[in-house]
Amino acid sequence: MSNLIVHGGTPLRGRITPSANKNAVLPVLCATLLTREPLRLHGVPDITDVRKILDIFRSLGSEARMDHATGTLELHHRDTAFDASRDRLPEEMRSSIMLVPPLLARFGIARLEDNVKGCTLGVREIDPHVDVFRRFGGKVERASGSLLVRCEGPLAPTEHWLDYASVTTTENFVLCAAAARGTSTLTNAASEPHVQEFCRFMTMLGVRIEGIGTSRLTVHGGNDLGGGEFRFDEDFHEITTFLALGAITGGDVVVRNSAPENFPLIDRTFAKFGVTVTHQDGWSRATCTGPLKVQTPFTSNVLTKVEAAPWPYFPVDLLPIFIALGVRAQGNAMFWNKVYDGALGWTSELSKFGAHVFSSDPHRLISFGGSPLTPAVVESPYIIRVAIALFMVAASIEGRSEIRNAAPIRRAHPRFVENLRSLGVQVEWTSEE
Repeated sequence: MSNLIVHGGTPLRGRITPSANKNAVLPVLCATLLTREPLRLHGVPDITDVRKILDIFRSLGSEARMDHATGTLELHHRDTAFDASRDRLPEEMRSSIMLVPPLLARFGIARLEDNVKGCTLGVREIDPHVDVFRRFGGKVERASGSLLVRCEGPLAPTEHWLDYASVTTTENFVLCAAAARGTSTLTNAASEPHVQEFCRFMTMLGVRIEGIGTSRLTVHGGNDLGGGEFRFDEDFHEITTFLALGAITGGDVVVRNSAPENFPLIDRTFAKFGVTVTHQDGWSRATCTGPLKVQTPFTSNVLTKVEAAPWPYFPVDLLPIFIALGVRAQGNAMFWNKVYDGALGWTSELSKFGAHVFSSDPHRLISFGGSPLTPAVVESPYIIRVAIALFMVAASIEGRSEIRNAAPIRRAHPRFVENLRSLGVQVEWTSEE
């Protein structure tokens, strides 16, 4: 068990270059199995999920050379082999499911463990993925403790309409469509920045995709795919996180950001708490004149609210970050998670700092900010941004706090503590058996 110890109350100041978005990196890594040509990826973060996928590649006979100092990864799947009776995909990583399409395309079979999972965000069903596999001609059957997906012959092109705009289901559709001989169309596709980045990688391989960034994707598949070089963008989640850390501690943090076009709604959400975000020359900065303060809506008797849902709504993964801002800001705000049914249960931990939050239902809560807070020992669930949100609150309070079970942070932020120390925070990892 890994815990974070923080001595809070110090304003964070400095410059940060974020890592790449794991939600772009992991599907791209899965997609590399579709080609037998060599690839070089730049900006690959040294995180646990990346290491697990590279271990899988090596166990299957692929060449994978990672330079952790530069973030450069060289891959070659020329001699890859898969045996469904022996080879296992990592269970504790949700992105394992995106290895199924390339395995189907190359070997006609894939095996997925029943309890594949990621963060504890509530029910995350596998059925939409099964629907996609079947639409392309895959046959899905249960085996002992796993699902077997088979396909006799090449995948067949199809048209499909998702029940909801799922990121990983969209990426699985594109992976299948790239291997299918013909044109496939997906309606109600997810369009998050990391989905767009994934699609750009697919086009680099030689897949023609129309509608990138929209809810309707047309994929022309069946071509032999090539190799090449690809550089990942900075993670907009991590950019937002460090901007929020600067704001909540009353500091001045400047963050590298090569895609400010993704930030208009995020910027307006910061403004609801009295924080101004500016973008200039590839860098972003959050500033606040005086203490954080919830801005009063023009509509009387209505709470300022942050509604999180699939892109282009406010990103649901960032909601905990802004709940932390709401706890510290003067005034009241409502936070609405429209995606996950188990993602707000952690907020009771905020009361250990002395914060006042009220859960209206499994999807909504109200923060009553502005009360004096004190250091505390808190427990994080297995949710990356929740561990960070608890850390944010602790960092804003003078004194020693501890965030227990903070290991999920390592799944997305490879140099989190090192970056924090460069900004002036006294923080350290501790481990317990």
